Amino acid sequence: MPAPAPHVVLRCTDEGCGWAWYRDPKVAVGVVVEDIEGHILLVKRNHEPRMGQWAFPSGFVDAGEVLEVAAAREVREETGVEVSVEALLGAYSEAGETVIFIAYAGRIVSGTAAPGDEAIEVAWFGPDDLPPLAFAHDGDVIAAWQRYRQEAAALRGDGS
Repeated sequence: MPAPAPHVVLRCTDEGCGWAWYRDPKVAVGVVVEDIEGHILLVKRNHEPRMGQWAFPSGFVDAGEVLEVAAAREVREETGVEVSVEALLGAYSEAGETVIFIAYAGRIVSGTAAPGDEAIEVAWFGPDDLPPLAFAHDGDVIAAWQRYRQEAAALRGDGS
């Protein structure tokens, strides 16, 4: 039996049954990884959806996994670098989609970026020189990251 459409809820037809089945969404995490010079690490995807397009290192959260741990794991698996996950940028979803995307800001801690199993290529880009990004919410993620950087700079008093 094929899975029902995302908006379909299966319910028991017996009066008073109380049973319902909801199709669960999938949770994905991604990180806007920044280096010491303010460049952003992106991966060129080697799988669908959006194969061949640039995206933040990202992937699905395993059952029982802490979101920030999953985010750091995905960055490591896709790029080979270790990051500190510093701040939540936002949660993104679209009507009819089964994936909820949770975005974080992070900084590189160690390692040299190289493509992992789910990347054709990895590269650092200036925030003003980003290639076209894979997903509709990516522009909103970048805007949230820029706000986060401005707020962090204001708290440090350095204006950068």
